Amino acid sequence: MHTIDMINLLNPHFWSYFVYGAFVVALAFYVRATIGFGSGLISVSLLSLTFPIKEVVPVVLILDLAGSILLGAYDFSHIRFKELTWLFPGSIIGLIIGTFILAKTDAQNITRFLGVFIISYVIYAVSFKPEKLPIIRKFWAFPLGMLAGIIGSLYGGGGPPLVAYLQLRRIEKRAFRATFQVIALLDNILRVFTYLSVGLLNLKLFEIGLSLIPFAGLGLFGGNKLHMKISNETFMRLTLLFLFLIGVKYLI
Repeated sequence: MHTIDMINLLNPHFWSYFVYGAFVVALAFYVRATIGFGSGLISVSLLSLTFPIKEVVPVVLILDLAGSILLGAYDFSHIRFKELTWLFPGSIIGLIIGTFILAKTDAQNITRFLGVFIISYVIYAVSFKPEKLPIIRKFWAFPLGMLAGIIGSLYGGGGPPLVAYLQLRRIEKRAFRATFQVIALLDNILRVFTYLSVGLLNLKLFEIGLSLIPFAGLGLFGGNKLHMKISNETFMRLTLLFLFLIGVKYLI
């Protein structure tokens, strides 16, 4: 496994690494624009096959920060600000907990718990028609937001708990995507400061993240076109399918 810090123009394998990274990022953000989340989980899962997860996660953080700003600005009028009242405080606590777990322990040790949680939710959601899921009360936002913060710090994307909450609040697809971006943006800003405080983010990793932003933008452009074409029911089914694949990945 190669460290990201070793990748530079003098390395004979630089371009193969860079092309792989650019492809992964474009694919991840295509999915992000289509269903509103998933870029962090895809990027971290695929990039960590080649690079250490403690270097991959900070790079993906920079990309997710840019993606949240772009999609959030594009969908600004669709944001459901009232849903953020308890999601955000919970996510703050969770991301602080997750950051210290990432800095002090092997984050891979708790992946099975995450997989069980995700698949359990998918099974629950599939037992109904997605569009007929029961509507939960807003107080569920705090614990699910906290779990999202922990997962986001450990794996570069806290999507699954937030998806569960927004789906169970019966929010239509564009408002779903818009609201998710606000939560992700606030979490990402806080994660930048917490990662800096524990030494997980440095200038080299920041520069690598910046160099991959154009490929994230390309993915967002393509994914947004698909998002606008699909129905709300198709959107919900795609999110459940993607969650299931994530859950299986963490159990293997």
